[in-house]
Amino acid sequence: MGYHLRRNDDGSVAKRVRGGMAAAAITLALMPVSTHAQTYPAKPIRLLIQSPAGGTADLIARLISQKLSERLGQPVVADNRAGAAGTVSAEITAQAAPDGYTLLLASVSLMAINVTLRAGKINYDPLKDFTHVTLTGTVPLALSVQPTFAAKNLKEFIALAKAKPGSINYGSAGVGSSNHIVGEMLKTEAGIDMAHVPFQGGVPAMASLLANQIQLYIGTVPTLSAMVRAGRLRAFAVSTSKRSAALPEVPTIAESGLPGFDASSWFCVVGPAGIPKQIVARLNSEIVAILNSPESRERLTAAGVNVETTSPEGLRAYVQSEIQKMGKAVKASGAKVE
Repeated sequence: MGYHLRRNDDGSVAKRVRGGMAAAAITLALMPVSTHAQTYPAKPIRLLIQSPAGGTADLIARLISQKLSERLGQPVVADNRAGAAGTVSAEITAQAAPDGYTLLLASVSLMAINVTLRAGKINYDPLKDFTHVTLTGTVPLALSVQPTFAAKNLKEFIALAKAKPGSINYGSAGVGSSNHIVGEMLKTEAGIDMAHVPFQGGVPAMASLLANQIQLYIGTVPTLSAMVRAGRLRAFAVSTSKRSAALPEVPTIAESGLPGFDASSWFCVVGPAGIPKQIVARLNSEIVAILNSPESRERLTAAGVNVETTSPEGLRAYVQSEIQKMGKAVKASGAKVE
């Protein structure tokens, strides 16, 4: 076996494998990762969803799972794992094997809001415990009421809330959801008092509004748009700085009397930390292509999702900036987890 000698900085002598054998050793060391990446996927992939079936996350995840299954030649199973405001799905993902077979469609609440709202109460770190794959899209939220509700616009709603403090109950998809934080931001900006009623997802919250058990639901446009267009609910403002393409007739909160108001929900695909880069690159390429296809873009845009994709590095930077932005919003609102 061939070696050559090298003198260390301290004067000692170290024995080294000659170049050819060293290269062979490096090649052997890298083979398991390379082979695994080349054969990926060799079995079904699980895409976890933090909320019950029927909401915006479910819509995006099931579109991705269907198309990704077709492109990869392996089943991609959409798995709804609601619980503890979605943190159950995040913890399952963070603790999974980093082999690319467990993914999560994560929301702004899991990846940004919880850092401040649930500080010390979550068992994952959005930056350290996940492999970031791509952003999937941003979603406006709409303030919705029963068609017969007294207030017809935001100005009238604020006046009603001020005239009867605490009389309005607003629903959200759960404590720490983007719906919840937007509701608290609205209370702060408008100077009104409303009671927050959290639900396990947007669908049960909307059902409660339809049953007149709550007076206001701040929900994502994809969850509400069909009901609004059918006349079963009335949306009087959206949370983003621009109107939603799915509900173009509905004004923004900013143009309705609260200048500068701008907030949205968003979703991204992540996996457990440590997924091999080759697999991450493959997943990013496939999912970005799926979301940017004319068919998917048209379907999601019509539902109220603004399709936006990123590189893995771009998503990590986005999450980092949103942690800071949402942290300030949570602190300003005074929202707390009991």
